Amino acid sequence: MTGRIGPGLVGEVMIGIRGGVEAFYAHPVNPRDEIAVGTIVVVVEYHPPRTVYVAPALPS
Repeated sequence: MTGRIGPGLVGEVMIGIRGGVEAFYAHPVNPRDEIAVGTIVVVVEYHPPRTVYVAPALPS
């Protein structure tokens, strides 16, 4: 996570793709979750062109 996400907020994640790293808008899978900057996340769903829904990869 490079930008915090939470209820009503859109965050940002950097994803390794096509030999580089690209930024995507990130929303939490569970709309009530808050995910802090620096958290390792897993992409659960992708919506073109640049939106992903994420969840923490490790329990907090």
